Amino acid sequence: MKSGRIRLGLSTGTAALAAAVLLALAGPGVGAAEAAGPCPGHKARTLTFSTGKVVLYKKRGYVCAVTYAKNPGARKKMSISVQARGSRPVRDAGTFTRLAGPVKVHAGHRCVWIKGSVGRAKVSSGWILC
Repeated sequence: MKSGRIRLGLSTGTAALAAAVLLALAGPGVGAAEAAGPCPGHKARTLTFSTGKVVLYKKRGYVCAVTYAKNPGARKKMSISVQARGSRPVRDAGTFTRLAGPVKVHAGHRCVWIKGSVGRAKVSSGWILC
């Protein structure tokens, strides 16, 4: 009889330990995934204009950009374009509620030209990050 109680105690303890490990592993990851931006890397520039902003990120020779609407909600025409010097531009355009992009290109050490728009307002960077 006593051996049955010991087994029951061990299985309950093992289950509690497994649950604690799962909570410890899953808990911090949930909030961190939501807090991350749409692009990898560090924020290199922010270009603002009347109806939104373009945020540019860099990581290991890659450049990634996103256009954010100043007043998200209703669908509106939005676009983002990233061009590395000597290459063709990469675009994302359409009707979106919150953001256009992300658009990612390999720039290496070349200059990039960023263009973004929300509605009729737009921004163009010229050659930057040279």
